[in-house]
Amino acid sequence: MRIIAGKYRSRPLKSLPGMNTRPTSDRLRETLFNVLTASAPQTLEGSLWLDVFAGTGAVGIEALSRGAHAATFIDNNRVALRVIRDNLKSLGITDGFEIVEHDASRSLRQLDALASAFDYVFLDPPYAMTVAYEETLGFLGQSRILKQDSVVIAEHDKRYDPGEGFGALRRYRTLIQGDSGLSFYHLS
Repeated sequence: MRIIAGKYRSRPLKSLPGMNTRPTSDRLRETLFNVLTASAPQTLEGSLWLDVFAGTGAVGIEALSRGAHAATFIDNNRVALRVIRDNLKSLGITDGFEIVEHDASRSLRQLDALASAFDYVFLDPPYAMTVAYEETLGFLGQSRILKQDSVVIAEHDKRYDPGEGFGALRRYRTLIQGDSGLSFYHLS
């Protein structure tokens, strides 16, 4: 696993041992950022990212490499949190990030209470945790975490449909690559 583009291009990232965590592949990450760049190239520079179920932190770190102002990583797995910290440290990233060490639901409620808002929210729960998609997207659809032009991206198994809409949040694009899918949402 490596950084695809930007300041830290081609630099390696640590992954989690075992098969319980499935990091977003280099190819899928590249596709994700190509889609975002093609739709609004200027919005990545200086953007604020929220990486929910962050795992290795690869998506948030890729965003930082491409010019994001800050990334917030949410995970409650201690091994994953250590890998995120190790990846940030190995790249020399010392600021512009926050690591939230709680489950997604609690963390999102805390961020909402603080009126934190993000330009991009990426969520990638374990594929088998379908309820996590519903809960997270449902919460985002009624929270203050999203700005009017925010983009929410859910990575999921290609055979799973996380849903068309959640409150004010509506899917506007689905992309399938290999065994994975990306669903893109914005506020309607």
